[in-house]
Amino acid sequence: MRLVRGRALQQRGRHRLRRALARGRRLTRTAVVVVNWNHADLTVRAVRAVLADPAADQVVVVDNGSDDDSVAVLRAEVPDATLVVRDHNGGFAAGANAGIRATGADVVVLLNNDAVPAPGFVGALRDHLAGAAPEVAAVTGRIVLAGRWTALPSGAVARPDQRTLRAHDGRLWTPSPEGEARLNSTGVRVDRVGNGADRDWLAPVSTSADVRVFGFSGGASALRRAALEDVGLLDESLFMYYEDTELAWRLARRGWRVEHAADAVVEHDHSASSGVQSDLFVSRNARNRLVVALWHAPWPTVARAAVRTAGRGVRGALTRSNRREARLVLGALVDVLTHLRHHLLRRRTETARAVVPRDRVDTGA
Repeated sequence: MRLVRGRALQQRGRHRLRRALARGRRLTRTAVVVVNWNHADLTVRAVRAVLADPAADQVVVVDNGSDDDSVAVLRAEVPDATLVVRDHNGGFAAGANAGIRATGADVVVLLNNDAVPAPGFVGALRDHLAGAAPEVAAVTGRIVLAGRWTALPSGAVARPDQRTLRAHDGRLWTPSPEGEARLNSTGVRVDRVGNGADRDWLAPVSTSADVRVFGFSGGASALRRAALEDVGLLDESLFMYYEDTELAWRLARRGWRVEHAADAVVEHDHSASSGVQSDLFVSRNARNRLVVALWHAPWPTVARAAVRTAGRGVRGALTRSNRREARLVLGALVDVLTHLRHHLLRRRTETARAVVPRDRVDTGA
């Protein structure tokens, strides 16, 4: 009986998807959403760039509960943008959702406030989506790291005051005038331990990327409204980090796809708004990686994600190499375990809504 009911639910899901695809074939208006929190200078720079793009029919700036003079600055500096003022900071997902709700555009472009789009960025995303197959829900841009970067010698230890980025192979990269331009992202993939990673992270800027990709970057992408109406908006309970990966899972499991547009380019000042060493980043990144795996990934991935999180925390605590990070990671694990029943219920809900089995989703691992 359960099998029959499950097939009936999947059949109804496919019918809803086909109706959504039919609605999604007609793309007319394009809006750009930029979320600000206490960084009006960065936001003004980004917004002015998209206001100059003729493909942007509307630019929505969401102030996410800033406690500085951001609202006054934004009103004065970018009066042609639609300003949405929230009374508290609900995280990136809540801010982006407020911007999406403030426009009825058929295509919604999400742009990080610490990113500077190249001329034609909005048009490249819109045109790619308009020309794509109707089941393409999102198009993710080509994100280039701001500045130039040089790899440190293998095994080298960075100075305490030295800014570094870690490549997927463990090598450290540091800003250098003599360095090279490097990529930040050509989309998102999810590996075997549930880690959502930027595809082509720190690869040469000339790297050619496949058009097909698992997920989009919430900092430089276009979303089809018909797809959002089918699966819902960003999950605000995540607050920050992994909200784009989580939405990509929902899209994939409902039969939608994501593609990469190489000609939609932005330059990104990586983590200029939050910082990759902040307590917020470490704790939320660890928690949300495991939460999203619990909701969407096959059980082997969930198990590996849990073991990796626990091992990282225990290893740091025992070796005293980084007690602060160990405390934050173990705290994130405790939070997930405390609310495990809720996460398992969410997993069951996602299973009921899906038309594509978890193990059939190509995450790019």
